[in-house]
Amino acid sequence: MIGLKDSILRQLRRLCQQPVYIIMAVMVPLLCAWFFITLLGEGLPLRNPTAVVDYDHSKLSRQLTRNLDATELLDIQYKVEDYRQARDLMQKGDVFGYFIIPPNFEKDALAGNTPCVEYYSNMTYFVPGTLSFKGFKTISVTTAAGLVSAKLSYVGLTSNQISSLLQPVLIDIHPMGNPWTNYNYYLTPSFLFGLQQLLIMIMTAFSITVEIKHGTSIEWLKTAKGHIGVALIGKLLPQTVLYTLVTWAIQALMSQFSHFPMNGSLGWVLLAELLFVMASQSFAAFVACILPNPRLGMSVISLLGVLTFSFAGFSFPVEQMYGAIAIFSYIVPVRYMFLIYVNTALNGFDIYFVRYYFAALLIFLYLPWLAAWNLKRACLKPVYVP
Repeated sequence: MIGLKDSILRQLRRLCQQPVYIIMAVMVPLLCAWFFITLLGEGLPLRNPTAVVDYDHSKLSRQLTRNLDATELLDIQYKVEDYRQARDLMQKGDVFGYFIIPPNFEKDALAGNTPCVEYYSNMTYFVPGTLSFKGFKTISVTTAAGLVSAKLSYVGLTSNQISSLLQPVLIDIHPMGNPWTNYNYYLTPSFLFGLQQLLIMIMTAFSITVEIKHGTSIEWLKTAKGHIGVALIGKLLPQTVLYTLVTWAIQALMSQFSHFPMNGSLGWVLLAELLFVMASQSFAAFVACILPNPRLGMSVISLLGVLTFSFAGFSFPVEQMYGAIAIFSYIVPVRYMFLIYVNTALNGFDIYFVRYYFAALLIFLYLPWLAAWNLKRACLKPVYVP
């Protein structure tokens, strides 16, 4: 293309002259990747700080407290005397939940009066709150089963009879895709893909609209011999190479060094990440073409990028969202990248079953050309409105 080489060289000089590109494109993603991978390095948060309120102070209540502290999900850091102290600890964030053992717990349990134990979890912190709840519930059920077993044994039933009464149906669980139930394998890629999309879109919109802000858009267009398409390709191509290499480096950190499962083809995942980078750039370029004002364009990009973490289906199924909200999940590239990664890397599906997601990423590449004429008009008459 005429002017493409000069446009690429011009953008390379700008990349070298402005450290913000290197910081946002290289340093921030890699530091965040290291942070998230090491944060959940054990698979899920273990030994969550909790508290126990023991109103009974009996042998059985002390045994129950030791059982709570022995589970890998809980760490009994506080033994307080009343409900208010435990609630204050949870409100201050010192614990993620607390367990209440009622008065006369041992007496009622041995008499068969079914004592009621209570446990509270702070679901503001979803993962540790849920795991604390799981630990509390597991120990409660185990303790109840132990008491029932002791009573049945006392009346003369054999161990086999007791087992058939307590658990008549044995459950053999085989989680699909992530049999280790490792949060790191699922949460870290979703966070990193979402963050990478946010950074790519912000820097893409910035690199385009800053030309209008500084009044250099006429020179930028002149370098491309007046072709706005050539100007966009010349500006975005060096960044595409940089973002893709960083994304592949993050993938190497996950699959090669941290041993994330890769049950499908690594080649298709790398190709999907290349298309994901280009789709994110194209989406941001489309917004910049429609809103060639730095403040408005980057505000819209930032808003969509941040909301992506909520409506892209990472933590809540899109099928269960309200229709007016769920529709937004289909207009962001990270949704399709995440589906490709989960189905290919974790579930081991063949490319045939994710072909539509690849096609969706390709469609994003055509978006900037729908409004490129508006960007060209703004570049020819640059007016910066702060």
